[in-house]
Parts: sequence; structure tokens; C-alpha cells
Amino acid sequence: MIRYLTAGESHGQALIGIVEGIPAGMPISSEYINHQLWRRQQGYGRGARMRIESDKVEILSGLRFGKTLGSPLALLIRNRDWTNWSDKMTPEGEGKGIEPVTIPRPGHTDFSGAVKFRFDDMRNVIERASARETAIRVACGTIARKFLEDHGIFIGSHVIGIGEATLIDRAKIDRLIRKRTQAACGAYKITEIADASPVRMLDRNVEKNAMAQIRRATKEGDTVGGVFEVLVTGLPIGLGNYVHWDRKLDGQLAQALMSIHAVKGVEIGEGFANAGKPGSQVHDAFGVSSKKIVRLSNKAGGLEGGITNGEIIILRAAMKPISTLARPLKSVDLLTMKQVKSRYERSDVCAVPACSVIAEAVIAPVLANAFLEKFGGDSMKEIRSRYKRPGA
Repeated sequence: MIRYLTAGESHGQALIGIVEGIPAGMPISSEYINHQLWRRQQGYGRGARMRIESDKVEILSGLRFGKTLGSPLALLIRNRDWTNWSDKMTPEGEGKGIEPVTIPRPGHTDFSGAVKFRFDDMRNVIERASARETAIRVACGTIARKFLEDHGIFIGSHVIGIGEATLIDRAKIDRLIRKRTQAACGAYKITEIADASPVRMLDRNVEKNAMAQIRRATKEGDTVGGVFEVLVTGLPIGLGNYVHWDRKLDGQLAQALMSIHAVKGVEIGEGFANAGKPGSQVHDAFGVSSKKIVRLSNKAGGLEGGITNGEIIILRAAMKPISTLARPLKSVDLLTMKQVKSRYERSDVCAVPACSVIAEAVIAPVLANAFLEKFGGDSMKEIRSRYKRPGA
């Protein structure tokens, strides 16, 4: 099964990832991964760090002549900003003369992390808890994404709302999604449309409002969050399992999304809206088309009982506003125990578009493992002999 580990600090020398369990014989390139890293860095409202970094992955092992060997892949992304932080973040030495961070930022894990590990300097928490870590997670997840695409399964996303700028005509967007996702690669088509927008929105009117929200927050020294939607097309029926709690695919996908920095809520399909409706208006009825059983709707979001049901997987996640504010909230200096203003550390005003791209990446290993559980093998040749893509 596929698993991955990441290491590295926000302003350290590099971010490192190790991906294990990718079958042998899968073609992959650094250029393919770099495109996803580039997508993660885009978006209206990103901060100055994105102007410094130009994330490129180095594949150090597990690949020969462009194909996986079945052994672990080692990935590396160098931090260009390391040159400005080498004195503060050197792995060795005593750190003499370096001023410790003792003022926690509300909404961050600065305080609770320092208490947990008994740090005098919250820099030790900040560096690893930073969302910079998601760069290497995107790189690792993209390898699993390539595995899925090679089997006709595509992941895409778009932003539904930023601040108060939210899609009003949801039916219009749903019609667009249905039209664009008829083919297995439909999620990819939705992504192409979203990527053309500075805020990854499908509705250009809402896009303008969202950008105005970000400009207003920038002017006021504030930040804004939002909601995004992830779509998966081409999945067969029967991935996941209902027999144990930890094998339910919906639970695994929700955990992956909740692991992303600043994500505080997840729903599958029309989860929250369905909670206020009678069952007769919620459940997806069956029908017959061309002698095949079909669903007349997809309010369940492609998952029932922890198993894929053949419909498009629809996941939504809510990202809170970023915690670092240019106009800081009240805090306490833990060294003096006096109330002070919170620290300001270089940050984004809005990272919802980037978060949607990260979400695509983090769910890929979850889906790839569910696929391997059902159709697995040690090589791509073996897996293809066991799985015939629908329509192939």
C-alpha cells in the first residue's frame, strides 16, 4: 500500500518526502510534479513567500529511465529562502544571539505546540507547523495522482466561496459540472476552467466579488477564508469497505482533507444541507438507462456506507481565515507575562485557491490505496491485467 512521510522546516534547507508502495513500471517525471507545485503557488491573495520560492522537485531515488522501480521514491524541494535564514535555522551550533519567539499568534499552534514540547522558543513550532510543508505533500500526492490517472481516474477542484463572496446560483455550477464531467476525465476539465481564474472559481461574477473581498482584507490588515470543492471522476463501484470503521473510504478522505492546515470542516455531497431535509428529498433514487442502472441524483457525493457507488465523488472543505494578521490581535508575551499585540510573520491574505490544489493531492494516496486494495499488484502490468477501465 502507498504511504508517505515528509520532513523539513519552512525556512530550513529543504523539504523532503519519501513515497513507498508505488507499483513498478509507472511513468512519472519531475516536470509532471512541478506543474502541480506551480499550481499550488498560484492564487490571488498569496504572500511574498511565493515570489521568493519557485518550487521544483528533485527525484533522488525509486525512478530509472522515467519509470518507477517499486522501491521508495525520495523527493526533495529546496527552500530558496534558506539563504536568508541560515543563521536562525542552522541544524548545528548553539544559536547564540538568536532572539527567541515568545509571543504566540491567536489561531496558530504556536502556544499549544510550545506547551506540548516545552519549548522556550516558538520558532521550533512555527517552522514545522507552517503550511510550507504542503509543498512536499503536493509532490508526494502527485505521484499517487499519476497512478490514478493511468487507470482513468481524475481529480479536480474549484473554489465555491471566499469570504462573503459565495456562489448564489449553485444549480448553475452543478449543471456545468454535470456537462463537463460526463467523461472519466471530467474532473480534469473542471480544473482547467478553474485554473484560468485568479481565485479558481467557475463563476466569473463571484470571482470579481471574491477578489474585492481579498483587496479589502489586505487594506484592513485582515485575512479571509472560504470553501472549495474537490471532484473525482472515473472511479469504479466498490472502492472502500463498510465492514470496519477504519476501512470506510469517506472517513479516510475526510481525515486527509482535515489534515490540511486551516481546514476546519468537511462534507461529502450535500452533507450539511441534507441534514435539514426529509429523507425523501435526500436519497439518490435508482433508474435505468440503456439497460444500465443509474442514479437520478448524486446528493450522497459518490459514497454510500464508505464505498464508492459509481457516481462522481464530491468533497467540500472549509478553510478558516489565515491566522497571521497584519493588524494583529491581542496576545501575551510568555517571557514577561504581559499583554502585547501578536507578532506578524510574513503570510498570505487568502490561500483558499492554493488549498483546493493541496486537497487534490492529499486525497490521491487515499484513493490509490483503495484502488490497490481491490485490484492491486506489484507492477503496472499486473494491475492492468486485473482492471479494465470502464469504456476502455
